[in-house]
Amino acid sequence: EPLDFGEPMSEQAFLAHMREIAAENSVMTSLIGQGYHGTVTPPVIQRNVLENPAWYTAYTPYQPEISQGRLEALLNFQTMVSDLTGLEIANASLLDESTAAAEAMTMAQRVAKSKAMAFFVDENCHPQNIAVLRTRAEPLGIEVIVGAPEALQPERVFGAIFQYPGTRGGLRDFSAEMDALHEHRAVGIVIADPLALCLLKAPGEMGADIAVGSTQRFGVPIGYGGPHAAYMSCRDAFKRAMPGRLVGVSIDSHGNRAYRLSLQTREQHIRREKATSNVCTAQALLAVMASFYAVFHGPEGLRAIAQRVHQNTLRLARGLEAAGFTTGDSEGFFDTLCVAVGDRQAALLQAALDEGINLRAIGTDHLGITLDETTGDDTIDAVLRAFGAAEGAGGGAVQADEVLFPEALVRRSSFLDHEIFHMNRSETEMMRYMRRLSDRDLALDRAMIPLGSCTMKYNPRFADYVAGLNTFANSHPATPSAFTQGNLEVLHELEKFLIEITGMDNATFQPPAGASGELTGLLIIKKYLEENNLSNKTDIIVPDSAHGTNPASAKMAGFNVVEVSTDVRGMVNIDDLKELVNENTAGLMLTNPNTGGLFEENIMEISNIIHENGGLVYYDGANLNAIVGVCRPGDMGFDIVHSNLHKTFATPHGGGGPGSGPVAVKAFLKEYLPGPIVEKNENNYEWYMPKLSIGRMHGYHGNFLVALRALVYMKLLGKEGLDTLGSYAVLNARYLSSVISKVIPLAYNEPCMHEFVATVKDLKKSHKIKAYDVGKALLDKGFHSPTIYFPLIIEEALMFEPTETQTVDTLDDLAETLKAIIDELQGEDVSLEEYPKNLPVGRPNELIPAKHLTVNWGDFELLELTE
Repeated sequence: EPLDFGEPMSEQAFLAHMREIAAENSVMTSLIGQGYHGTVTPPVIQRNVLENPAWYTAYTPYQPEISQGRLEALLNFQTMVSDLTGLEIANASLLDESTAAAEAMTMAQRVAKSKAMAFFVDENCHPQNIAVLRTRAEPLGIEVIVGAPEALQPERVFGAIFQYPGTRGGLRDFSAEMDALHEHRAVGIVIADPLALCLLKAPGEMGADIAVGSTQRFGVPIGYGGPHAAYMSCRDAFKRAMPGRLVGVSIDSHGNRAYRLSLQTREQHIRREKATSNVCTAQALLAVMASFYAVFHGPEGLRAIAQRVHQNTLRLARGLEAAGFTTGDSEGFFDTLCVAVGDRQAALLQAALDEGINLRAIGTDHLGITLDETTGDDTIDAVLRAFGAAEGAGGGAVQADEVLFPEALVRRSSFLDHEIFHMNRSETEMMRYMRRLSDRDLALDRAMIPLGSCTMKYNPRFADYVAGLNTFANSHPATPSAFTQGNLEVLHELEKFLIEITGMDNATFQPPAGASGELTGLLIIKKYLEENNLSNKTDIIVPDSAHGTNPASAKMAGFNVVEVSTDVRGMVNIDDLKELVNENTAGLMLTNPNTGGLFEENIMEISNIIHENGGLVYYDGANLNAIVGVCRPGDMGFDIVHSNLHKTFATPHGGGGPGSGPVAVKAFLKEYLPGPIVEKNENNYEWYMPKLSIGRMHGYHGNFLVALRALVYMKLLGKEGLDTLGSYAVLNARYLSSVISKVIPLAYNEPCMHEFVATVKDLKKSHKIKAYDVGKALLDKGFHSPTIYFPLIIEEALMFEPTETQTVDTLDDLAETLKAIIDELQGEDVSLEEYPKNLPVGRPNELIPAKHLTVNWGDFELLELTE
């Protein structure tokens, strides 16, 4: 049956429709805080990064020769984080603060010398952080102990995590706790607000081993909870256990400085089930924005913003105290007050709402008030009126450098000392700097990116415009649902689209990336089996061709990984599968079309084999683009589906993130979904918490602004566009494969779907030409390289995916260019290592950044070493 999504809408009509939905959100001033803050995105960054396709349509920087701009911007990010946290090594971002805290917990378990299986969580951590930590700890058998810092028993734990400042705003020096943990060979972690660290003692100076947090308030819109760039930093001794990407400095084939990703031997695409993490997506676009925010303001500007936020909070505290209220922690605060209100909580919340302000209820007798860089005198006065303070009570004098926290917590160390953070910060200079960087990159605004396994299609600019509407971009995720009906309507409508496209019944939007969606689905399988007394089922079957996140995610969910082979035609080996399935089989992870770009013609038999043995079948949605409007995973026997919105439905890749990986399930699994999920009542939309929920997988509602863009794409296409999306993707791929097969042979003699794999293994034997060489030569000719060496089971693989948004002329151009390259590489006296010849840098040395890790501007011993 055709998809039933109505007729496509014109951009003008659809914009009017979306403005109506946005108007269902109440425009309020949010002082809720809890890790999400109002911020000012400098227009020079808004226009030149967030709205610039040179930045938002780029791919992950696996090809460093055409990624030098993004890599430098991410090196800026790493330096910023390392400096602010006082720790030697920082990565190039993680998904959000809550999931970063969970990654820090599992990293601590890997590196701690303690053999304990418990983990301590400070009760002053934000509630969403505690919730995600509990979810992620359970499948690994980690006992989570939540309590006041004074209750820490370091001998019982392998690590502990503390929030700084705490969720109620209080400040504490954790040096004593760190010392106690180290005495018992345990690891100390601090979740720190980077703006507060401009004034406060750094976690590294307290003895922390790992620091994590969110950089959202560095110029990134709240966006109803995402996407934002989380950060992680650690001591040098732990660098090889750190999850996520690291940008390092190397030397290219010409002897010049060049950036490239470092320490990739830690990562899931290489180590599979032995990886340190399943993190595949960073939040590169948002990390780049945050880094430019720091470059634009510099250390003096950041310190001035932090000082203004703190002093406004101090003014508000004095006004409230003059009105008879107690405002919080005796040891001081940075930007958050916890006001004791007794039995007046509901009345004061309403009084604040009457002033257009949302506050946070803490317990039953306190209110939380968090200020940010957007807070002005009018807002302070409005809060004081709501609390019944006398007119002008908020105007108390505050000294220029006055702070209200202990002397021992005042930051003494400098940060952002490198010259990049001291450049002339006029808009002109910033614009030129960002342009120089983008000119060293290749993105979809310049050329086709024919990557197999990562659908790189055109991103409609109109979707970005809709996502920028004020009440979407600036909604706080903890705002009561009565004031965010527009946001809930977006998620509910997108859920309807997804479940019809996939053949499922319910969905959650919490997973902020595809790998996070995988983990969500596997945790649902685990919980379902436990509830049905099937805990003996401990094995997940994964094809040997699968993306590395599949086995890594299965391991993180507490399963054993069993690998099923691929037959000579590129399909799942049915005979092998039958032998592997037994009473321990919990389920199967499968992509269909599979990783070779082929449709599994025996999919119904495969599903039946698993179901007959009491297991569940999980659909990795990486290749959903091929079948939209053609067939549905739910009709193939799949029980759980994750969709990569950033691939299938054209939302920004951003140079390696943001992503979004919503998970849809059959009705019998609805109550296991991470919650809350959206449900529609007679007159409105509400949040519903599934009764058997696996818990929370993200701080709040996932990457809402990515989901919104996906809905825009779907609605603009309408039923006619969505019904043919998959067909055009397949048509383009089959056309390109027919042309390229005349140049280099295909790996499988089967009709491909949306992507296909070619191989140069014969050329390697005859002319020593490798897939790596072909990819690098293509860069020289203005094309991004296809995916190389994947799937791993295919020797010298080149994987192409043209997508439905490329023209025949572009496909012909790619094929002709590839033929010319193959002819060129076979010429006499050709030095393959010379390629690429005409880019900003030559091939960066792969070993230097792994042996001599240089990941921030403050450590350039590498250059002296190589000179």
